[in-house]
Amino acid sequence: MISAAVMCLALNLYHEARGEPLAGQLAVGFSTMNRVADKRYPDTVCGVVKQAKYYAWDMENPIRNQCLYSWFCDGLSDNPQDGKAMLEATILAQNIYHGLVTDISEGATHYHATYVHPYWADDMFAVLHIGDHIFYK
Repeated sequence: MISAAVMCLALNLYHEARGEPLAGQLAVGFSTMNRVADKRYPDTVCGVVKQAKYYAWDMENPIRNQCLYSWFCDGLSDNPQDGKAMLEATILAQNIYHGLVTDISEGATHYHATYVHPYWADDMFAVLHIGDHIFYK
């Protein structure tokens, strides 16, 4: 049986890094895990992945476009449509979560696509550029 933590990590890999090279998928997975280890963020994988702004009267549904990971509250279905990619993300998530692979992210806690420049990027140190993502700590 797959734990909730592994499933949350797998969904994040699927939505954030599907189609990226393996190194990019690993870096996304480890940046998620690095947030779990960082006291500034929730201390569970699902807590990190689902971190968002919520209305006080509705703590089940995040405010649209107010999430750390955009796929979680973009208004689209979060159900994976590509079974093969989800299986690969789940296997990779299990390996990352259980410490069976090395963190190649150099401690990154943030990343963004190369075609955007978020406000926070100027205040952080870029450590890695893989595929379509730049990673920071």
